[in-house]
Amino acid sequence: MSTATPPGHLPGTSAAEHLSPSFPERAAWGTASKLRAWQAEALDRYLEAMPRDFLAAATPGAGKTTFALRLAAELRARHEIDRITVVAPTDHLKRQWADAAARAGIRLDPGFRNAHGSQARHFHGVAVTYAQVAMRPALHRELTLSGRTLVILDEVHHGGDTLSWGDAIREAFQPATKRLSLTGTPFRSDTAPIPFVDYAPDEQGVRVSRTDYDYGYGRALADGVVRPVIFMVYAGHMRWRTSAGDEMEARLGEDNTKDITSAAWRTALEPKGDWIPAVLQAADRRLIEVRHAIPDAGGLVIATDQSTARAYAEILERITGERATVVLSDESEASARIEQFSAGTQRWMVAVRMVSEGVDVPRLAVGVYATSASTPLFFAQAIGRFVRARRRGETASVFLPNVPGLMGLASELERQRDHALDRRSGDDEDPGLDDGLLAEANREEQASEELASEWTYEALGSSATFDRALYDGTEFGTLAEPGSDEEHDFIGIPGLLEPEQVSELLRHRQARQEKRQRQRRRSGEASAPAADEPEQPVALYRTLKEQRTLLNSLVGMWSRLSGEPHGLVHAELRRRCGGPEVSKASVTQLQSRIDLLRSRLSSH
Repeated sequence: MSTATPPGHLPGTSAAEHLSPSFPERAAWGTASKLRAWQAEALDRYLEAMPRDFLAAATPGAGKTTFALRLAAELRARHEIDRITVVAPTDHLKRQWADAAARAGIRLDPGFRNAHGSQARHFHGVAVTYAQVAMRPALHRELTLSGRTLVILDEVHHGGDTLSWGDAIREAFQPATKRLSLTGTPFRSDTAPIPFVDYAPDEQGVRVSRTDYDYGYGRALADGVVRPVIFMVYAGHMRWRTSAGDEMEARLGEDNTKDITSAAWRTALEPKGDWIPAVLQAADRRLIEVRHAIPDAGGLVIATDQSTARAYAEILERITGERATVVLSDESEASARIEQFSAGTQRWMVAVRMVSEGVDVPRLAVGVYATSASTPLFFAQAIGRFVRARRRGETASVFLPNVPGLMGLASELERQRDHALDRRSGDDEDPGLDDGLLAEANREEQASEELASEWTYEALGSSATFDRALYDGTEFGTLAEPGSDEEHDFIGIPGLLEPEQVSELLRHRQARQEKRQRQRRRSGEASAPAADEPEQPVALYRTLKEQRTLLNSLVGMWSRLSGEPHGLVHAELRRRCGGPEVSKASVTQLQSRIDLLRSRLSSH
């Protein structure tokens, strides 16, 4: 294939800097109009080699779609290809690809059906699903042969979902001129080979996948492309009755057997208990705090099945007074509901599987992981819904049950995983989790109603306690009752802070929590307030140190946006709000400056 230097490409400069002028400099799928550094680097790597197959692995929210569409436009401008086929996991994602392609000057038909037989002439290509290809691979092979075709395989691990799907993808797209495979999550933990992915033996002789370009979460976080994530971990006491009539009890997070862990976890997720309402209440309080700084911030609850999804929505409505959006995969209006929620300001959405992968809702900032799915693949897909960054200083918050396997995944969020075709002896990716749940989540990437129906024991009761916050691999805090000052110390941190300031604030909150507990032990007070004691209002900013930290963070953000030096920003704030310099300002004076900067940042 030709690798000639494109017109206007000056020696010593990158190919990405000299893309064809026929490509419009417009944002695709909500990203910036200019390529990010990693996108330009990946594009350079592709254009230098011009390979037939290219696998790009980039963390969710990094902008894989923009990269793929820019590459497609460049290949069209160079007359390397005549048509494009995008293969996506769901119908909703087909439409997202078509919308993004339109903004990039490429016309894709997301409404193409196998019954149509051929592509309409006024489109540059089609967007189809993996299932659609699997139904008639011969038809899609004919389409591929109808011109020099670029095939974009979005979330390519779906090509290994079943043997028939893999065979169909291989048959349909083997004759393609170019194939671009994309993935944003860890590969599958089974051993089904993925078409067009290259495998090579590692040091132990295990065949693992090889990517042509990697852009992991750690690098994206350092670049400010994605948000950091705070995991709010909740434990609690669970009681249930087995099919034999025995009453059992356990605490989440304790060193239990797999069966006990699974039963306690499912008991916690039971809508009739007290654990899930307490966690949803805490998550909503966290969302309220975030919306002080980001007014359109939204929350997502990922449920195990449709019945629990509806029950969680009812609980949220009682908590918030606002009806939550419920998204069920088998409802025809599911995609429209996601799009409406994404474009609106509604607080909460509850879903089973429609937003587990690829669906783009940038305003999601708070999540509740209320599902029994537990594979690295599903977990990464779920967390990926919250990490897309829109402005500097945003932090995602995800509420998790204290389950050992999930804690391990949360702690290792930045670890890269390759797809291993050969199972190592003794491999156990998720110790302490039910093997049936692992297989189901890998196969369907959704929590199964069948598993729920097989659960022949009865939940008797549950209670929740805040266990700790997990941020950047470090744990903060100790057990606290829902609604207590100690819980609020962590779920009430500001919604806009620099990553290093989040760590500093969490350390400060932990020290304050420990000081309170020591005082209570000395005075003989109970750690939790009496049942009839009215809850005291909690001040949002209770120390001058915290206010100064927040104010300095906001000043830094505004300085980057406006180009004004920090000193001038502080001086203007003093002029507008009154009061002395920051080190001598009172609580009220600092708060007025914080409020003014929040207002500016929110409207920017």
